[in-house]
Amino acid sequence: MKFGEDFNWGTATAAFQIEGASKEDGRGESIWDRFCATPGKVANGDTGEVACDHYHRFAEDIAIMKDLGVQSYRFSIAWPRLIPGGIGAREQRGIDFYNRLIDGLLEAGIQPTATLYHWDLPQALEENGGGWANRDIVGQFADYATLAAESFGDRVANWITLNEPWCTTWLGNFWGVFAPGIKDLDTSIAVAHHTVLAHAEATRALRAVRPEIRSGITLNMTNHRVDDESNAELMRLKTLQDANLNRWWIESQLFGTYPQELVEYYGDSLARVVKDGDMQLAKIDSEFLGINYYNDSFIGTPTPEQVAKNAGTFVFDINSNEKAPGPYTDMGWPITPKGLEDLLVRVHKEWPQFTELAITENGVAYPDGPDANGEVNDVLRIEYLTEHVKSVGRAVAAGVPVKSYYYWSLMDNFEWAEGYSKRFGLIHVDYETLKRTPKNSAKVYRDIIATNGAILSAPDSQIDSAKHSEQGAPLGSDSSADIRRNS
Repeated sequence: MKFGEDFNWGTATAAFQIEGASKEDGRGESIWDRFCATPGKVANGDTGEVACDHYHRFAEDIAIMKDLGVQSYRFSIAWPRLIPGGIGAREQRGIDFYNRLIDGLLEAGIQPTATLYHWDLPQALEENGGGWANRDIVGQFADYATLAAESFGDRVANWITLNEPWCTTWLGNFWGVFAPGIKDLDTSIAVAHHTVLAHAEATRALRAVRPEIRSGITLNMTNHRVDDESNAELMRLKTLQDANLNRWWIESQLFGTYPQELVEYYGDSLARVVKDGDMQLAKIDSEFLGINYYNDSFIGTPTPEQVAKNAGTFVFDINSNEKAPGPYTDMGWPITPKGLEDLLVRVHKEWPQFTELAITENGVAYPDGPDANGEVNDVLRIEYLTEHVKSVGRAVAAGVPVKSYYYWSLMDNFEWAEGYSKRFGLIHVDYETLKRTPKNSAKVYRDIIATNGAILSAPDSQIDSAKHSEQGAPLGSDSSADIRRNS
């Protein structure tokens, strides 16, 4: 493995998943607060009211990151903390919190990367206009971006407008398994279009305040694998799914067009929401493209039940990963590290306009907890981490301009509709006491960062030794006892 000297190693979180303090200091209600309060929507009735209490414990978490050696921290700003109603009066106490966080990161030598939207839309915008389905959201989001840039742009150089707008569109507004819990195709298509426009307008808003700002969008992307490439219907399904997930937000910003397959497939539902001049407005240059990758997707011949379910309805409503080879993660996702290399090579080949790529999320859920000695020996996470970083390294060696890797996630946290039942973190969180315990994967990631990935080129025996290394002070040893809660 040979990463460039300017390669950036980081880790990532999202506001609703870690902050807690959901009713403190003037924060407004978000669609995820309302979704959590709706019986049956989130596993075990879990909520984000406390989460990891990062709002009060951020100094402790920064100290952990400093021990880990990360060079950058990707966090998200909660729109309801800055503007509780989504529009109108701003909340200075919310701005002050992010100022403390950003200043603390910089003091620790960690560069902040801010995400404007990681799914926690102010509930007032959903109730009073339809949220992302309402065209007004484009200007509202741009106004929020302006406030964020004015408040933090002097210290935050790298910005992400939207995190995984596909999830906002389809999980939140078609399948209804994420907030706001809507199940409507026309609504979803409107949301898909408005997120495209919002990314472009927010980018312009950021640059209007700080022309030197670097910005991009983060997309969840995958490779679609078909078990029978001679099957014309399966190949059509693959093309449509690829257009829906991978190409929609890329081609609109690069070329001012949507994939023609989807224009035809959505028909009048799309034509009704695209106004004259929209696609020119959608076209925008970005300094980088953020890619979230967890696994490849597998498309097999639909069962008779799936055919009957989807007859005359929406072709994407098919569970494809039941065709995937094992083993699986705790989320039920297949493990396909080679797919990350393949995806990066494809993105660079097909869309060379992106001169910088960033892996803004990559990680795995396993239920490992502390043993009798307080050690979290998460061997499977270590294997996932090392194999995926190697995959990034191979893409870099092939000439793909990947400049950053952010492991998801810094710590175990609220995993959306799964509540606290799934653990993605390098740091174990005891949700009763909120004690942070670095897992062995954190120690391995520390070694990867310290050697700029070179340790992954070592013989397997050396890598295995590093996986269980206890050299030096334990990770996080000076990051909890002497740090008091910040308010």
